[in-house]
Amino acid sequence: MTRVRIRPAEPQDIAALEEIELAADRLLVERFRAQDWPPPATAAERAAHDGYVLVAEAADSRRAAHPARSALTVVGFAHVLQIDGDGHLEQLSVHPAHGRRGIGRQLVHAALDESVRRGNQRITLRTYAEVPWNAPFYATCGFAVSTPDTPFLESLVSIEHALGLDAYGTRVQMTRRH
Repeated sequence: MTRVRIRPAEPQDIAALEEIELAADRLLVERFRAQDWPPPATAAERAAHDGYVLVAEAADSRRAAHPARSALTVVGFAHVLQIDGDGHLEQLSVHPAHGRRGIGRQLVHAALDESVRRGNQRITLRTYAEVPWNAPFYATCGFAVSTPDTPFLESLVSIEHALGLDAYGTRVQMTRRH
């Protein structure tokens, strides 16, 4: 497992978040042979909702050789919305160049810890049921398939349909109670 530093996102991280999400989304685009995929959320869209963004920084050997630059680079992030007293993991992305090293799991655990700190009783997410790094991964983090039970969570089903995400496979909600 790659050890990372997880911290709240800062304004200078915004460009990296978009780059990471685009790169991670390419894995889904390739898997599904998708011709049309929704773009990542913009900084304004992320800031429009109550919640938090955590970033994972890892050592970057290319930067370490230059003392004027930080030896850490943002390699992943978790974006959690605060809705009706619950957390909702809106996006978890790790740059594929840093994938399969435990960074996503560390981000999930940090998001869960922050959710508890904020007094949430649960955290939800929506994902693909059959994609190995989606629902099966979240199940290993303690999430279980659940039914949307609030107007916000029910609205996500319609939004995903409008974006065409359900055309590529079964979408499910998952919940982890604290």
